[in-house]
Amino acid sequence: MRAIGGLWRWRHNPLRRTTDLVEAWLALLAVLLILTLAPLLGALTGATAEDALQQAVRDQHLARHEVTATVVGKAARASLDPDPEASSAQDPHSRVLADWTAPDGTAHHGEVIAALKSPHKGDHFTLWTDAHGDLVARPLDSATATTHAVLAGIGAALLTAGLLDTGRRLIVWRMTLRRYARWDQAWDRAGPDWGRTGTGS
Repeated sequence: MRAIGGLWRWRHNPLRRTTDLVEAWLALLAVLLILTLAPLLGALTGATAEDALQQAVRDQHLARHEVTATVVGKAARASLDPDPEASSAQDPHSRVLADWTAPDGTAHHGEVIAALKSPHKGDHFTLWTDAHGDLVARPLDSATATTHAVLAGIGAALLTAGLLDTGRRLIVWRMTLRRYARWDQAWDRAGPDWGRTGTGS
């Protein structure tokens, strides 16, 4: 922002260098692009992600079905639990043997995880399956899809702003290096005569 203010200060200053003006104009351009391009790309990314995710929600709701399963017994617990913390006493899920009927009418039996604290034979719970009765994950819901799309849009806007500012900083850094190189060359030319009495006469 100081460089942008420098545009006004440097207008008629006799000490103004070309690089000072370039740096100020570059800062102004970067701010304008960040304020316009970053939100635009964020909105486009969010809208595209929203369309894709909502289509995925519709597809999953067509392909996945909620069925009712019946507990027929407790599943045999593994002798060593790979993650003892995951199977704490406060975990409301239990491994059970259950029967369920697929949407296509076929009967299924297997070991599943039920959202029951203390399952008993004959208890009912719901499962998500495909059309053939194979277990699948719960389908994505519309609100979660929208949240992911908004986060994608915000991420795209922030990434665009970061890239624009990084590009501006790299250009200014290169200009500064060239300026220092020119100063070094000027000092090298003036160096042998610096401080001598009667130099240049």
